[in-house]
Amino acid sequence: MALEVIAQKRVLQGTGASRRLRRSGKVPGIIYGGKKDAVNIELDHNALFHALRNEKFHASILDMTVDGVKEQVLLRVANMHPFRVQVQHVDFQRVSADEKIHMKVPLHFINADASPAVKLNGALINHSISEIEIRCLPANLPEFITVDLSEITVGHSVHVRDLKLPNGVEVAIRAQENLSVATAAIPRAAIAEEEATVAAAPTAADVPAAKQKEAAAGDKKDDKGGKKDDKGGKK
Repeated sequence: MALEVIAQKRVLQGTGASRRLRRSGKVPGIIYGGKKDAVNIELDHNALFHALRNEKFHASILDMTVDGVKEQVLLRVANMHPFRVQVQHVDFQRVSADEKIHMKVPLHFINADASPAVKLNGALINHSISEIEIRCLPANLPEFITVDLSEITVGHSVHVRDLKLPNGVEVAIRAQENLSVATAAIPRAAIAEEEATVAAAPTAADVPAAKQKEAAAGDKKDDKGGKKDDKGGKK
């Protein structure tokens, strides 16, 4: 079910008009694209702000109603104030059912804990990217792309071309491009600890020569004693 957005046409233009609009609890915006002219709109700030917190709102076909007229759009840009919790401006693009769209959708990572890298080696999974640009018809637009990490091993990565995409969806990348999506690596702290343990283990070079001779002599005595016991046992 498509998410709904309610807006009204905006008559007054300019920086001053937009500033007054924001003070009244509204957000200026625009709808463009398709075979229609661009339309300046205004939206309720609180409703829009809460909608923007929903991941689905950023990667879904939206039902936009402007003064009672409904059309389908995509959210393209949402400009936020540099330090206030305030939406400054939003851009929406019309979509046509028979025209492919380019859209960035989020990646959802699953099964990392079940992977050999984590279960057997205690590796950490590093996410190289959190979203990916795809190309598809509006009807095939997914809310997200799933990244299955169940087979990843230490020192290896999952790449864009390894992803299983829904029907009708393709990744919008160049022919030779194959970005890393996630990588499994042993934490540096664990590597350092292991190296320190190995370095602390004594070697033959660390034992004084006198002690080595003493230990060797003790081993010979034990061997002789063992032989006497054997002879004694024969008697």
